[in-house]
Amino acid sequence: MRHPVRLGIALTVVLATSACSAAAGGSSQDHEPAATAAGRATTLTSCGRQLAFEGPPRRAVALDQASTEILLELGLQERMAGTANLKTKIPAKYEAAYAKVPVIAPKIATSEQVRSATPDFVVAGSADLYTKDRAGTREELDAVKVPTFVSAVDCPLQNEPGKSAFDLLFADYENLGKAFGADEPAHKLAAEQRAAVAAAGETAAKVKDQPTVVYLYSVFNGMPYVAGKTGLPSEMSRIVGAKNAFDDVNEDWPEVSWEEVARRNPDFIVIGDLSERGRPGDSAAEKRDTMARHPVISKLDAVRTDKIIEVPGIELDPSVRSVHALELLAAGMRDLGHVR
Repeated sequence: MRHPVRLGIALTVVLATSACSAAAGGSSQDHEPAATAAGRATTLTSCGRQLAFEGPPRRAVALDQASTEILLELGLQERMAGTANLKTKIPAKYEAAYAKVPVIAPKIATSEQVRSATPDFVVAGSADLYTKDRAGTREELDAVKVPTFVSAVDCPLQNEPGKSAFDLLFADYENLGKAFGADEPAHKLAAEQRAAVAAAGETAAKVKDQPTVVYLYSVFNGMPYVAGKTGLPSEMSRIVGAKNAFDDVNEDWPEVSWEEVARRNPDFIVIGDLSERGRPGDSAAEKRDTMARHPVISKLDAVRTDKIIEVPGIELDPSVRSVHALELLAAGMRDLGHVR
């Protein structure tokens, strides 16, 4: 839709009587929300916009899978009126909770689909989901008194010196917990993942001669898409003591040539397995086969000696799952002999 969002009925923020209690291991999706103060008013800032809540949201809409899984991890499925844009299968631990959430769009939601869910809060992992031909602009939604949240990781306003992508991701947990009155599980999740990042960071002190790595995310029309400087993998590399070979490209996932990959001659390669997405060339096996058949790439030492680490592709973009990819990276570097 290319017109301002006009909701057919008034959108109300319903006061909640409960918030979430986290389960052991960081997931709270199977637990009933814990009591919270009725009528709790809250304000927070999301990507330059102040959001005001008269009470915890009861009809939240998540515009992408990353946002959906954070809310499910915090046990907020009962507060969700919709989800959209699922790229891969929902992990087994979220399946029961996810089944309770209406899917308003299998792909990117339009403003009409968002409107039909009558939300009192809209959450997105990236700012580009808020456009006139998608969910509607933040200004349009603000005009009908629907607060909109953008992940701090995708907000240039929050790229503060000394703040890593993981710091910003954990700030998302805390802010969403504040909005929903789910502070305790949000603090618990952030603390657990901070500890996991710190544990992965212990690898850096034991790394031999900082190795270089290429992150192969996808292959489209025969061309590789790799992690650039602004993507989460560059931060992952820094944490574990490696160097992203394409740190000089100021993009998240730039298209490059196979010849340029070969010229940079990485010590090892991380393959993002996107087989659940189902496009040609998405699976780790297809990417391996492509490299093995390529007349130049096949001669790289990293390919010839199988210095390859496979991780779920979706975990290479900021989400509640990203810490798992970081752990796989640290373990893979140990297995490949890059760590003392």
